[in-house]
Amino acid sequence: MLLLGCIKEVSDYELVISLPNGLSGFVPVTQISDAYSKLLSKEVAQGELLEDLNSLSDMYSPGMLVRCIVTSVEKSADGRRSIKLSIDPKKVNKGLNASALASGMLLSGFVSSVEDHGYLIDIGVSGTHAFLPRQKAQNYIKAVKRGPDLKIGQNLNCIIVEVKNEGRVVRLSVDRSEVAASLATERQNWTLSNLLPGLVVKARVQKVVPLGMKLSFLSSFTGIVDFMHMDPEKSMNYSPDQVMKACILSIHPTSKVVRLTLRQAFLHPGGSPNQLSNDRMGAVVEESTVKAFYKQFGAVFELDDGTLAFARLKHLSKTRKSFKPGAFKTGCKHKCRIIDYSLMDEMCIVSLKYQIIEARFLQYQDIHTGDVVQGKVFALKPIGMQVKVTDGIKGLVPSMHLADVILKQPEKKYNIGDEVRCRVLECNPAGRKLILTLKKTLIQSKLPVLSNYEDAKAGLITHGFVVCAREFGCIVKFYNDVKGLVPKNELSLEPISSPDKVFHEGQVVKVMVLKCDPQQERLLLSFRLSSKPAPEDKKECTPEKKQEVKYQIGEMVDVKVLKKKDSGLEVSILEDEGNVIASIPTVHLSDFVATCKLLWHCLQEGDVLPRVMCLSDKGDHIILSRKSAVISAVQEEQIVRSFSEIQPGMLLTGYVRNVMPFGVFVEFPFGVTGLAPKVSMSDKFVTDTKDHFVVGQTVIAKVMSTDEEKQRVLLNLKVSECSSGDSAAESFALLNQYFKEMKEIRNLLRRRGEPSMAQGLCELVPGKELQLVMQDVKEDGSALFSGSCVTGLTVTATRYHLGDKNIVPGEKTKALVLHVDALTSKVYVSLREELLKQ
Repeated sequence: MLLLGCIKEVSDYELVISLPNGLSGFVPVTQISDAYSKLLSKEVAQGELLEDLNSLSDMYSPGMLVRCIVTSVEKSADGRRSIKLSIDPKKVNKGLNASALASGMLLSGFVSSVEDHGYLIDIGVSGTHAFLPRQKAQNYIKAVKRGPDLKIGQNLNCIIVEVKNEGRVVRLSVDRSEVAASLATERQNWTLSNLLPGLVVKARVQKVVPLGMKLSFLSSFTGIVDFMHMDPEKSMNYSPDQVMKACILSIHPTSKVVRLTLRQAFLHPGGSPNQLSNDRMGAVVEESTVKAFYKQFGAVFELDDGTLAFARLKHLSKTRKSFKPGAFKTGCKHKCRIIDYSLMDEMCIVSLKYQIIEARFLQYQDIHTGDVVQGKVFALKPIGMQVKVTDGIKGLVPSMHLADVILKQPEKKYNIGDEVRCRVLECNPAGRKLILTLKKTLIQSKLPVLSNYEDAKAGLITHGFVVCAREFGCIVKFYNDVKGLVPKNELSLEPISSPDKVFHEGQVVKVMVLKCDPQQERLLLSFRLSSKPAPEDKKECTPEKKQEVKYQIGEMVDVKVLKKKDSGLEVSILEDEGNVIASIPTVHLSDFVATCKLLWHCLQEGDVLPRVMCLSDKGDHIILSRKSAVISAVQEEQIVRSFSEIQPGMLLTGYVRNVMPFGVFVEFPFGVTGLAPKVSMSDKFVTDTKDHFVVGQTVIAKVMSTDEEKQRVLLNLKVSECSSGDSAAESFALLNQYFKEMKEIRNLLRRRGEPSMAQGLCELVPGKELQLVMQDVKEDGSALFSGSCVTGLTVTATRYHLGDKNIVPGEKTKALVLHVDALTSKVYVSLREELLKQ
């Protein structure tokens, strides 16, 4: 189908075209002309920019009228139709042949070559060479102000001045006054098979009907003018046999139905339709008056400034059932919102739907960096997740931003149609580009949004995310692609030898700006948010200051140890310059019960613990946790925030709150609790519940059932029931975390310069081979050993781990470290040959 269209938007890869009756389509960059496509292919093949190849924005601008042909109509995933167009003259002018060309014809042509004396123009007619003399183009070049020359791929309205050799050679003109005055006449021998949109004709009214009228033109042709394309100045004051100018809008390829417009802006080829002022888009009009109602199409309104607007039938009410035709009689008034502007109809498109009138966002221009938006999951792709914010606004959540941690299988967490709450990282309305994040810490952050280098003042504290961790430090990114460097010496109060092992890509961090050079776009940052000493006494921290800061459950903070208590650690939160006091219960120092006690023993006042999670904040009492399994569950959203979210079969990570004779109470982040009865506690037979669990122990629980009336949750803690599938991988991950934490403790002791016994414990790692001296055999068959590397430590091997060795006191032997209990200064070893060989 051939249509006259008007360019609405220009991007690097396509033209967005406004079509008649409020429709729109797009022209891909490959559908401009043959010569332009050849230049594109050449640039891609050579891999370097070509001087002759101009971007679409260099040649096209909003408001230009172009002839188009529909190449395909496809339904997108959200049910909307996508109209693909071409302006290639070989497709638009395919009905023309050399013999049909006549002087005075107005055609679309595209510059295909720049010559010394003029330009070769592609008019899409095979066997015809069209030439535009340079002097005939000068006035046009000066008027459009796009440089001293026409460009390959540029669209022109061309008048045929002369036809030679039966149409094999034609001479053209693009003079604006000649084009504007051009008229299609009978002498030019137009037929229904080669008639083109954009031609202006003299037409005669045949019949006037409520939805428009019927015209005759070029002697034998008839066409239709619909109600949207009457001249608004004349309204419906038309009578049969009245003669007027009309412009062809479209020609249907099979029925050959021709549609025309009587609007003044289209009656002079080369002109542009009226545009809407930017401040009107999205405006809410309190009182718009119904001018006409068309039961199959919609209604025409007069707005408060006297301009006309059109609302499609589906935009007149919330649903079809709630629609009342009686409310749209002429003169009735309604509240509406301008949601679009149709250039081809010179008319605002409005909606009366309440949810659209009240909508916060209507177009990309309404969205600002840092805004928190609601959307629906539209598609999951390898590069990330597409989110639909409104019907006309879609955004991308890159895979790094699907959660606070990198998700390996996002499809397990998100489904198409899920409602999600995102924050805008970047919005480019011109390119219709919207980048979002689902990282909870960024969404909930109350810190300033850093979206340009000018705002990066020294001392500013804000949230960002790590994009690179190397030996030189970390590169942290913010909003609008602003990024900065945290050098190695600013990563922590304690030295970090390998940043890549401490920080990971996508990790949300709190940083302080040290200095910034906006012109060079250089930004220097620090993770060391406070160099001030923490208050020595809790009383120094005033209640007023505490109440100012409210921490979200799941928020990550760095802390400094103020005091060691029997129940745990009293710490100050570094992000708030030590003014906020919190506590870490001993059982929350690690997922591993033994490690909790050991870490409490090793830590001293003044030590810094990075990346601790807020577990609860009751104003004057903030509780934190270092349990990595609980932190991962919160960051990956594998949690429930309320009783209503719990479903049987869920696997949830929590910690033992209480051990009773009849079962174990388990608490989860956000305060939800459940009970695992004695029969569901273990795969082994349970005699005494205290033999199996201790308070604070990290557990994975399976939800068995819920009682909504009593708000009770029954759980299962059997290992056989609580695996997500790959139990081997889960076990290795836990073991790996255990060794990682033990390594941290060894580093802590080593840096502290403890006495020789502690230094010795640091060096003893499972798997290490030792030279020992046999000492004695105990009653249970186990043996004791000594050696220079284990001075002051108790070294034991059980009867099993002695293997076939005969114990001779004073004899030297090799042994392998199995386990080190730093709290009791005991080392367990093995003498078995099969272990020593490995």
